[in-house]
This record gives sequence, structure tokens and C-alpha cells, in this order.
Amino acid sequence: MAVEEEGLRVFQSVKIKIGEAKNLPTYPGPNKMRDCYCTVNLDREEVFRTKIVEKSLCPFYGEDFYCEIPRSFRHLSFYIFDRDVFRRDSIIGKVAIQKEDLPKYHNRDTWFQLQHVDADSEVQGKVHLELRLSEVITDTGVVCHKLATRSEAKKTKVKKKTNNPQFDEVFYFEVTRPCSYSRKSHFDFEEEDVDKLEIRVDLWNASNLKFGDEFLGELRVPLNVLRQSSSYEAWYFLQPRDNGSKSLKPGDLGSLRLNVVYTEDHVFSSDYYSPLRDLLLRSADVEPVSASAAHVLGEVCREKQEAAIPLVRFFLHYGRVVPFISAIADAEVQRTQDPNTIFRGNSLTSKCIDETMKLAGMQYLHVTLKPTIEEICQSHKSCEIDPVKLKDGENLENNMENLRQYVDRIFSVITKSGVSCPTVMCDIFFSLREAAAKRFQDDLDVRYTAVSSFIFLRFFAPAILSPNLFQLTPHHTDPQTSRTLTLISKTIQTLGSLSKSKSASFKESYMAAFYEFFNEQKYADAVKNFLDLISSSGRRDPKSIEQPILLKEGFMIKRAQGRKRFGMKNFKKRWFRLTNHEFTYQKSKGDQPLYSIPIENILAVERLEEESFKMKNMFQVIQPERALYIQANNCVEAKAWIDILTKVSQCNKKRLTVYHPSAYLNGHWLCCRASSDTAPGCSPCTGGLPANIQLDIDGDRETERIYSLFNSYMSKLEKMQEACGSRSVYDGPEQEEYSTFIIDDPQETYKTLKQVIAGVGALEQEHAQYKRDKFKKTKYGSQEHPIGDKSFQSYIRQQSETSTHSI
Repeated sequence: MAVEEEGLRVFQSVKIKIGEAKNLPTYPGPNKMRDCYCTVNLDREEVFRTKIVEKSLCPFYGEDFYCEIPRSFRHLSFYIFDRDVFRRDSIIGKVAIQKEDLPKYHNRDTWFQLQHVDADSEVQGKVHLELRLSEVITDTGVVCHKLATRSEAKKTKVKKKTNNPQFDEVFYFEVTRPCSYSRKSHFDFEEEDVDKLEIRVDLWNASNLKFGDEFLGELRVPLNVLRQSSSYEAWYFLQPRDNGSKSLKPGDLGSLRLNVVYTEDHVFSSDYYSPLRDLLLRSADVEPVSASAAHVLGEVCREKQEAAIPLVRFFLHYGRVVPFISAIADAEVQRTQDPNTIFRGNSLTSKCIDETMKLAGMQYLHVTLKPTIEEICQSHKSCEIDPVKLKDGENLENNMENLRQYVDRIFSVITKSGVSCPTVMCDIFFSLREAAAKRFQDDLDVRYTAVSSFIFLRFFAPAILSPNLFQLTPHHTDPQTSRTLTLISKTIQTLGSLSKSKSASFKESYMAAFYEFFNEQKYADAVKNFLDLISSSGRRDPKSIEQPILLKEGFMIKRAQGRKRFGMKNFKKRWFRLTNHEFTYQKSKGDQPLYSIPIENILAVERLEEESFKMKNMFQVIQPERALYIQANNCVEAKAWIDILTKVSQCNKKRLTVYHPSAYLNGHWLCCRASSDTAPGCSPCTGGLPANIQLDIDGDRETERIYSLFNSYMSKLEKMQEACGSRSVYDGPEQEEYSTFIIDDPQETYKTLKQVIAGVGALEQEHAQYKRDKFKKTKYGSQEHPIGDKSFQSYIRQQSETSTHSI
């Protein structure tokens, strides 16, 4: 979901690795240990929570979190909580990174000191304040000045159950007039005293509890803002009190290791990207492919993965991923000398296929592995087969049998899943198989190993080893289960490799002994049959045997729909479950559904305005006869549910074009005041999403990301141009700085580089012009950029260096 600006869409996303905490303060009880978890928050709204690590003052989390950010924010915050024996949670400390500081820590493991949490450290929000100075003639005929302040302070009335209170109250403060009063100034004070006067606004959350009201923030406005005019108004960010948190010692709460990658994409309309987009789309047809724009990106990026992610998403969106990967795979095979090393390096081909499998194959992975992985996590059977690591009371033979049964089950579900393998993956595997068989005609197994090196080594084995990274489990598994999955992953990887001396491929003698269970020919035959099926030409998913695919599930709060004539329309917590067939809810996970909506009955999925029920993060699933109102846990979850529900129902023939953004309450729609509950909607439905439920890719956004990469590596593009020129005129040993580039045809590559640099330069000029125009139009103190907006202040400083315009 993008934030719309004039002529531009802004996408925000964040990828976080929560590593570990260390040196947390000891618990005051006898054992001194703590049971801690970490939360990720946009300002103060929680969007993710790690598992609880028990009995540790240095808990290791090792969890990854990614989300698209659907709103503006000031801080990305991380809180460490301790859960005591009574299941009460108390805050130990927090890390708060201001939005404008996120680039400082981009993709770097960083230790952050935990800070104390109090009312001043938790300030957020903004306030609109209006000041007006007016002359008043008193009963005695004396002229004095009164300052009229239209603000949210000086003990206003309490506004209940809202995060966006509107007070609209006016307060008057009389400014006394000394004998030296002169009409030349708006002020009754001497000029040098003016700066000493200020208006202070405090915001409080009214409470009936004995602890009193909760401080929410303050702002201070000096009266010299009225020097030029007798009236003044602006939006301000709330600030902590001047003495807030100053008495607290930093550094005594421990620290937290984080790796944060924050991305902000500024995307123009599609026509801006035509030259670069067309150049990229021709990549698969360029001879040789190493002279193509997409391949050049892989050459100049520091890490191949950096280029592979936007390239794969771009080509998937435009339906060209198979031709492109086939072309670069064929070129790599031609450069490979030993069939045993085929596709073993971290090349652009390998990284692109990895990314394609991750995007297109995630649901296939879930359908295939998730039930067995969940059972392994829940059963906690001991599977340790290393005699050195056996615990007291454990039996080696029993453990071997437990592990053998798990390996057999996972091997069976994988080798029987060929008909479910996504078509795009099968088409890529077919091209790999053909290229490898043609290059190494004397090796009869290379057609299998070329495919197995991806499907087993880089797809199934990593998912078994780290199921949380593939959303097969919500968190890292416990140490015992993690060890079991490691042993299963090693065995599956070896079974899939079709190695001729499998036992010898294990460094550990206990693994070699365990593998003797699987030395039967039936295992090799099953692998080959599976690889044959998923790399067959023209194979397609058989629709006739389509099974329901679980797309998303979790707890949310829903409002009673009014299906009964009498009864309260209250809110209840329910477990929601979405498949590609239906949307259901039940009391708890595993219960029978209380209500089911067939996908074909979903007419629209839209946000619900907060004012409807004074509740945030609400959306509506509109059916033929009524709407189901649902509240998600946070803004990220709300966006995720809206997106997936919209995608899965995108092709419904009766989808609405208009809807009501507010609820129907007390006999009318709150948005348009229409009295009939069947009145047509008053607002257009939001734009549709791609019908393919697996992929939601914005082609222009990916082109913008590719442009940004080219722009950041411009010096390398120019260096590659020099290398092309050097090779064209000099065929001897080349300079070392040029040797890292793959350049098969210097003239074709030079031609492509020239077009890339021109296209990137044109887009860079458009971005610079947009920034200049925005700089001229933006008002500091507006609702979008309140006074105290540090990111905008930084933006002003940057623009002031390159522009003579002022705000």
C-alpha cells in the first residue's frame, strides 16, 4: 500500500533481524533469571512479537520480520518485556530509532543500549494550535491586549474514546500593559522581554485510577511568533517535558543487537520508466545475454542477491522470468567445466532461481511440509543419534527409529508432491535440465543433479532446517526440535543429491551409520521420478485435483453481523482462516467454523473509517446481504488481511465498484447519511490487485528499485564501460580492476551500458526536479510536516544546499 503524493507513490518497507539481548538486569527474586520477549513497534503500535526465551539474562531470539509499512511513523521501536510467574508483563527497556536515523544503521548488525521507558520517552502525536492577539477596551476605557489561544490545553473538556480528539475551545490570557506601551509593537512588554513569554500546551489522558492522569506530551510556543502578524496557527509535534528522563542513568538495562533495512521507494507513473523498462525486458533476447541490461546489473552490484530480488520480481510481473533465467542459466552452463560443480556457486542464475522459488513456491512449500513440521514441533520426540550428545535415560535405537520415521514421512510427502509444483518452477527446471544434458552429454545423471541442486539443496532442505524463515512456524524452534530438524535436513539433502557415495558425504560417523537405512534403490528411484515430473516440458497443474490452500489465519475481533433479528451486536475475538475456497471464523484454532463466506460471495474488501466504532485497524468484508466488520491487531496485520482477501476474490464477477467507507448505525450510513441499509455505496472501491494469489508485484516499483541500484553503482557502470573499451582495442592481459566483469562481447555490452546510463540519468533528473518542486510547495507547520518534524528539517537542510528557494 503506497502513500500517495502529488504525481508520486511512496512505498515504505522494513526488514528486521532481531538478534539477541545481553546483560539484562537481574530479576529481584531468588533465581535472578528472566523470561523475556521482544516486540517491534511503529511508534507505540505493536506489529510483531518474538517468542519468549526463558531463564536468561542474555536471550537469543534470532528472528526475522518483514512488513510493508502502511502509514507514516516517527520511530521504529523495540521493547524488551519480562513475563513473571503470574504471567504479568513488565517493560525492561526499549530501543527507539527515529525514522530519519534509520539509514545510519542500514543492513548493519548494531548493538543498541536499552533505554528507560517513562511517560516522556513515550510521547507521540501532534497538536494544532491557533494564537491571536487582539486589543480590548475595558470598562474604564483602558486599552489592553488579550491573547486568544485556540488550543488543546488549559483544562479543556475530556474527549472520550478517541485518539484524534477535537476540542475547538478558546482561552484568553490578558497581557498587562506597562507605561512604556507603544502601538508600534503588538506586545505590552519591552522588545528584549518578548522572548521570555511562551504558551505551553500539555496533553493528558484522563484516568479514574489512583495513579492519576497520564502525560501524553507538551509543546511550547514563544510569543515572538506574533511579531509579524497578530494571528498565527500551525501543527506541532508533541515533545517530552524539559526535565523528562534526565535523572535516569543510561546503560544499566543491557543492550539489544538488531539489523534493520528500511526502504522507501518513490515511484513515478508508469510512462516515466518506459526506456529503462523496455531495455530490461529485452534482456532475455540479447546475444550474448551477458551484454543485457539485467545481466549488467548483476555484474555491478556488490552482492548478486541485491540484483536478483528486484530482477525476479520485475520479470515475474511482466511474465518474462522463465526466458530470462533460461538464458542466463544456459550461459552459466556453457562456462562450467565440471558437471559436479554445476549451479553450486552464488551466481546471478542461482540467486534468481532461489528468489523465484521463494516467491512462486511458498504455498507449495506450505502444502507439502507444514503439517509434518507442525507435528514434529508439537510431539517433541527425541531424535538425537550422536552418542556423545545423548541425555541420561535416552535410548540410541529408539532415537534412530524416531528420526527414521520423520525422514521417511518428509521424503514421502516431497517425492509425491510433483503435481503441485508451480508451473513457473517446472518450466525453469525443464530449461536447466535441457541445458545441462546438452552441455555434458556423457554424464547421464547431470540432468537430475542440475534440478536437485535447487529443489532439494536450496528449497526443501533450508525450509526444514529453518522453518520460521519460510513461515512454516511462527518463531524459531526450541533447541531439541531444532536439532531434530537439522538431522532431517541433512538426510533429505543427501537423498536428493543422488550422490554416488552417500555415506561418504557425511563428516560424522553417526550420520553415515544412520544413512544405511536409506541405501535402498527405491529411494533413488523415487527421487528420479519426482525430478522427472517437475522438469517435464509443458507440464501444468491439474485443476481437477485442486486442494484448498491455506493462505492466512489468526485471531481478530469481529462485530456480530445481525443475522439474528434480536440480540446484541457486540464484538468478539475469533480465529479467522482464509483458504482459496472460503473465509471462515471459529472460537479457537481447530474448532468447527461458526460462519463461512465462500470466496465467490466476497464483493469487496475495504477499510472501515475509525469513527464508525471508535476503533483502529478495522476493515469490512462485504457480502451480498451484509458486511462483516473486523478489527485486526495492528496496521500491518490489517493491510495483510485486506491485501490477501482482495487478491483471492479479485476475479469474482459481482465485485462492487462503490462501497460505504463507514458503518450503518442507528438507521443510516454514517458516511452519506442514506437511511436504507441497501443504498448503493458512496465512495469508489480501491484499485484491484493481481488475481494471482501468490504474487502481488508492482512493476513500476521494481523498475524504480532497479534504477536506484544502477544509480548507486554508477561508478561501477562507468568502470565497466572502460573495461569494454579496453578489451575492444587490446586483447592481451587486462587490468586487474576490469577482470571481475563478465564481458563476452565488448561492443554489445558497451552499447547496453550507454543506454542504461542514459536511462538512469533521465530518471535522476526527474527525481531531482520533483524534490525541487516539492521543496517549493511544502509548508513547515502543516499537518503533513508539523513543527518539530526532524526528518523534514533534515530534508530542508539538504535542499538548501542545492536550491535558492525558501519555504
